[in-house]
Amino acid sequence: QVQLVESGGGLVQAGASLRLSCAASGGTFSSATMYWFRQAPGKERELVARIRYFDSTTVYADSVKGRFTISRDNAKNTAYLQMNSLKPEDTAVYYCAADISQRRYWGQGTQVTVSS
Repeated sequence: QVQLVESGGGLVQAGASLRLSCAASGGTFSSATMYWFRQAPGKERELVARIRYFDSTTVYADSVKGRFTISRDNAKNTAYLQMNSLKPEDTAVYYCAADISQRRYWGQGTQVTVSS
């Protein structure tokens, strides 16, 4: 059974950095497209970033381009989201997701709070 566990969230001030990690188990991580989504209170869940498994190409939401970087380490079965220059509007629960064998799996989420 595929499991995704996020870590690295927390409370920071505006302008700070955080790195989120998503540890995967129970599936073929190297062939999984990985995503980071986020959901702020009262808002819909939105895609933050994606990294494909076969060529590691990335896609970012316009709101995070130039500040966030998604990456992966297949040897460690882990995906990362490096978040720099954080803004209060980045406050949300961040979720890791993985597409494996035509199914999407989700982590439990990690809270990121950015104070002004």
